[in-house]
Amino acid sequence: MNSFSQSELSARTKQKINIASNEVHLWMTKPEELLGDDGLLASYQALLTPSELEKQQRYKFAKDRHDALVTRAFIRDLLSYYDDVAPQDWQFEKGAKDKPEVVNCSIPLRFNISHTKSLIICAVTLENDIGCDVENTGRSNNVLAIAGRYYSQQENLELFELPTHQQHDRFYDYWTLKEAYIKAWGLGLSIPLVDYSFKINDDMDYYKEYFAIKNDINLSFAEHREDKANIWRNWLFYPTVKIDEKQEHRLAISLRSTNDNQDTEYKFRFFNTLPLLGYQEL
Repeated sequence: MNSFSQSELSARTKQKINIASNEVHLWMTKPEELLGDDGLLASYQALLTPSELEKQQRYKFAKDRHDALVTRAFIRDLLSYYDDVAPQDWQFEKGAKDKPEVVNCSIPLRFNISHTKSLIICAVTLENDIGCDVENTGRSNNVLAIAGRYYSQQENLELFELPTHQQHDRFYDYWTLKEAYIKAWGLGLSIPLVDYSFKINDDMDYYKEYFAIKNDINLSFAEHREDKANIWRNWLFYPTVKIDEKQEHRLAISLRSTNDNQDTEYKFRFFNTLPLLGYQEL
């Protein structure tokens, strides 16, 4: 079993990861791989503040407490690859839009976390607002009824014009994009989902053998919504290898800059990690 004392955690050195202004880094961890490693989980607890520990312990079910602990250790650990701050020393506060931000960082890191069954992700960039979402597409929700209630007229028209066997996947395309957009704002469902629409070009790019990527995605708004489509970029990611035999996942990222970013060539890097045990760049 792995376990680290406070002094060992403070003394650990990391090989720093550089991030450019036009880069987005996507980090992933699988909390189920850490079940039963009591020593390592104790080290995760040592990273958290008393307030974080109190919130983590409020969860009723053991699995939820486990996932919450891994999530907090995950973000603290990965941020330390970018700046000379030990994982347990990161300080967070809610920003102007009630979105968690780091306080004690020497570079303008921005991040967002999402989790679903078997997978936690974190998108990291510089300066710009960013949101990410991951969904387990194997869930048996009545997705078309949800779409009829919450999606825009344009999205519903395009969704129901698809062959029946394609509608389930397209539902999750829209859902993850919409979640990523409101998470980039940090305003949650105070932004009605019907107030903005995504139009998806199905052409694919590929990142090695790991991801199929759709990056030709247009965003538009209802007349009463004050926003600018030309400051947003959006991406969908399809893991080409299933997390396990029963589940697939859909990932989306939305990035909001202060100026027109339609001609910016964004670059992605992908990392698998187990907190405190290192990472693998894909």
